[in-house]
Amino acid sequence: MPTTIRGAKTFVDEVAAEPGGEKINECIQCGVCSGSCTTVEWWQYPPRKIIAMIRAGKREEVLSSSSVFNCVTCYLCTVRCPRGINPTQLIHAVEAIAEREGYRPKTPTLKLFRSLREAMKQGRVWELGMALRFYLPSNILLGFKNIGLAWSLVTRGLMPILPPRKVKGGKEVAAIMNRVHEMQKAGGK
Repeated sequence: MPTTIRGAKTFVDEVAAEPGGEKINECIQCGVCSGSCTTVEWWQYPPRKIIAMIRAGKREEVLSSSSVFNCVTCYLCTVRCPRGINPTQLIHAVEAIAEREGYRPKTPTLKLFRSLREAMKQGRVWELGMALRFYLPSNILLGFKNIGLAWSLVTRGLMPILPPRKVKGGKEVAAIMNRVHEMQKAGGK
C-alpha cells in the first residue's frame, strides 16, 4: 500500500485504527520494548524495529515476518514503556491484521496461543489437554521428548490427567472467548 500525502490510508493509519494500535505515533523509539522482550531472540525484527517499519510503510515486510506472532503477552514491554504505549497490544493489533489477511508464518507461538484459547473455553485451563492440542498436530516428537517432565508434573499433582470440572461461569467465559475470536477475525470491530 503506497504512502501518499492526501487522503490515502497508510500502513501506520491502518495499525492506528486497529484496537491496541492507537498509540503507535506516540512511540519515541527508545528501545525499552525490545530490551524488555523475553522472546526477542526468536523475532525476525524486534518490537522497536517493527514499529519503525510500520511507520516507514513496510507493510508486506511486517505482515509476512514471524515477529508479531512471537509475542507471548508477558507485558514486560508495557510496564516499562516510558510513554505508556502498551507495545503488547500494538503487536497484537498487527498480528490481527496479518492473521485476517492470511499471513501464517511458521512459528509455534501461534499454535500455542490457539491451544491456550481452546483450553480456556471450559473456564479453566486443562494443561494436559492444551499440551496434547499443541504437540499432536505440530511436533509429536518434541511432545514425546517432554513426557518425563509431564510425568513429573502429573505425579506431583501439578498437571491433572482429567479435565477440570465445569466451573461457575464457564459458559460465560466460553462466550467471551468465542466473541474475542470473532472480533479478531472481523478486525476488532
